[in-house]
Formats: sequence, C-alpha cells, structure tokens
Amino acid sequence: MAANTSQEFDSVIAVCKSLFLKKTKDYGTAWRILRLSSITDQIFIKAQRIRTLEEKKVSKVGEDITSEYIGIINYCVIAMMQLDFTPEDPLELELNQVQSLFEQKVNETKELMFNKNHDYGEAWRDMRISSLTDLILMKIFRVKQIEDNLGQTLASEGVNANYQDMLNYSVFALIKLGVQ
Repeated sequence: MAANTSQEFDSVIAVCKSLFLKKTKDYGTAWRILRLSSITDQIFIKAQRIRTLEEKKVSKVGEDITSEYIGIINYCVIAMMQLDFTPEDPLELELNQVQSLFEQKVNETKELMFNKNHDYGEAWRDMRISSLTDLILMKIFRVKQIEDNLGQTLASEGVNANYQDMLNYSVFALIKLGVQ
C-alpha cells in the first residue's frame, strides 16, 4: 500500500506543481511580498470555501473543491518557502530556483507523511473528506494563534509542521477525490 500512496502523492503534487510553475511564469514570484499571516489567511479562505461548498453543495462561481485543495497545497509550499527567506532576499526569483525550492519543500513534507502513515497505518484512507477539511481549518487556527504569539510556542510544533500537515491533508483529500 505504501508504494501506491507514494505514487498517488506524486501524481497529485505533479498537478499542483504544474499549475504553480505556470503561474510563476505568468506572475513571477509576486507572492514573495506576502507576510506569513497573509498566506495563512489565503489558506483559510480556501479551506472555508471548501467547507461552505461541502455544506451547501452548490458553487456559484463554478469552481469545485479540487481547485481549492490545489490552492491550499501551493500556498502551504509558498509559506514554507517564505519561512526560509529573509527580508534581504530578493522578491523576484528565477523559475528554476522556485522549482527546486518547491520540490525540496514537497519532499520534506512527503517524508513526514510517510513517517506519520507508518505510525497511524494510513488512517486517512478511512476518513471523510469533510474531516480532512476540518483538520485543515483547525491547523489554520493553530497557525494563526502561533502567529499572534509571535512564533512562540510552549509545547507544540511550530508553523512549518502545521503547513506540512495541511499540505498532506489536502493531498489526501485530492487522492480521495480521484485527482491524478
């Protein structure tokens, strides 16, 4: 089963990465101007829209939840990249550098997913997609609290681990939705 999960993970990420790199070609790295709190809010907006669509079962703007989960994944990668940058780093990055950083962050997150899957026995496969949405929202509220506390935590993981979990939950949701 683990090899299947790896392949499914990679297929979902390939879809996300393709869109991310196309948008980078279109817009450059304009996202570099965003503060982490703004990125967290963008993830919140996407997760909240998913939850609303799950509850109302109707979309008035014609986009389904798949595109929102893809957006969450890409914003999580952006957030993890931003964590490594300093104010002195340039706003505009070369496409090959962005691609390399994207792959690095995703690979670190995939490794975490496999470690957790080992301990939890791929319990996500038996979860409802709506539960994955709720877990993402919970992680967003945790990140917001950590941000409000200026990054200080007493007994919990930092924001990077929460972004990784949100990315993985979104990948799981997309796998369950049949995105390949």
